[in-house]
Amino acid sequence: MDLKLSQCFIAVDDHDKALAFYRDVLGLEVRNDVAFEGMRWVTVGFPLQPGVEIVLEPPAANPDASPADKRAMAELLAKGVLRGVIFSTADCDALFERVRASGADVLQEPTDQSYGVRDCAFRDPAGNLLRFKERPAAER
Repeated sequence: MDLKLSQCFIAVDDHDKALAFYRDVLGLEVRNDVAFEGMRWVTVGFPLQPGVEIVLEPPAANPDASPADKRAMAELLAKGVLRGVIFSTADCDALFERVRASGADVLQEPTDQSYGVRDCAFRDPAGNLLRFKERPAAER
């Protein structure tokens, strides 16, 4: 079976702030920017991974979601409990300094974990958990 990850979704409450972070700080390229029925979806990705995209979408983008569900999703997003994404990097410490300098909310400074990776963690402008891991040199 030939399966590959194509897209994943991250809920954001302000696309312009999200773009300033994902594009300007992390270096992702914008691949699509679509408005529909008062909502917006922005697709971003890394130049070295042309087949993988992250869609920055509004919380509760499902048109069948009730007003109560949409409010609940917005509240969960504000708490930072909706999504989490783990990125891989060749240099966790350099990435940490770059992201911290942007003013992002630091959750964890670079740390050597017992399970063999060095990682750090931030929240994006919408509150989503983002971890950045550096694989051991033997696995790179």
